[in-house]
Amino acid sequence: MKNNKIPSLWLTFCAFMVMAMTGIGAVTRLTESGLSITEWNVVSGALPPLSEESWQDAFQKYQATPEFVAKHHWMNLSDFKQIFFWEWFHRLWGRLIGLAFALPLLFFWVRGDIQKQDRLKYLGLLALGGSQGFLGWFMVQSGLVDRPSVSHFRLAAHLSLALIIYCALLWMAWRIRLQGTITALRLPKLSRAISWGVFFLAFTTIVWGAFVAGLDAGMIYNSFPMMGESLVPPELGKTPFFYDPASIQFTHRCLAILTGLASFVLSALIYKEKPVLALFLCGWVLVQIGLGIATLLSVVFIPLAVAHQISAVILLTILLYIGFVTQRLQRQEKSSLQP
Repeated sequence: MKNNKIPSLWLTFCAFMVMAMTGIGAVTRLTESGLSITEWNVVSGALPPLSEESWQDAFQKYQATPEFVAKHHWMNLSDFKQIFFWEWFHRLWGRLIGLAFALPLLFFWVRGDIQKQDRLKYLGLLALGGSQGFLGWFMVQSGLVDRPSVSHFRLAAHLSLALIIYCALLWMAWRIRLQGTITALRLPKLSRAISWGVFFLAFTTIVWGAFVAGLDAGMIYNSFPMMGESLVPPELGKTPFFYDPASIQFTHRCLAILTGLASFVLSALIYKEKPVLALFLCGWVLVQIGLGIATLLSVVFIPLAVAHQISAVILLTILLYIGFVTQRLQRQEKSSLQP
């Protein structure tokens, strides 16, 4: 781009909105609000019900869902409005992200600020954003037919795509803003591979958290490090693994510990070149672990759980940045080898 500062800020802002969306999504799931809107109206759904009659109609539709029959049959209209708000706000925020990306993209495109070789990348990001809306509705549909909650597999897919979009936005922002000015992180090839391995391990741990949320696995074994009377839950291996809350929570614990240990190793590898970045990574890992344990001990106190979710995305951001600066070095080396 001709002036890379403003487009970089635009992409960073969009990424921040996606990060906020993961927090809003966490609140929506934890308050069991996600199934309160039983229809997907892309345009008209941007507004909540504006009359008493409209509210009654929306509430009657929710009363026909398995979730209301099995879990929320005690709700009155006032209770319904509270859970309706979070799902409506979740969808509204998704629409705002789409506008925040698409409208400036059109402006920069018309001005000729987007290089030809990058156009497909931006269109790909736009397509991913649209796909996220479809995937969100696909997820909601899983809880409207014969089960009182959404599929935890679809929930994990929904979060995965959000994280992919988030990382792609940041990568594009850094690429157009920092190329040619960033100091590459000089690591051996094995260490570079380790840095990306830690990133994908953290990514997997976050997505596994969606399994935990989808199965309400955080509501059991609210102690640490023990699960009951042992480190390993007795249910492990005795029930279908992907449908057993105890096994899912245990696996999330293991992934989190592995991610933490691997992050400490990565910090040691980069300390000589980037001491501040290494210490920041170590510190944030400790914050994330502390928030995870606190969330578990509090039996998923919503503010702690949301902080744990946002903190996880920040940790992923740090690891992505480390991968970015090592990738810059790899490209510089390839360029230097060319005649």
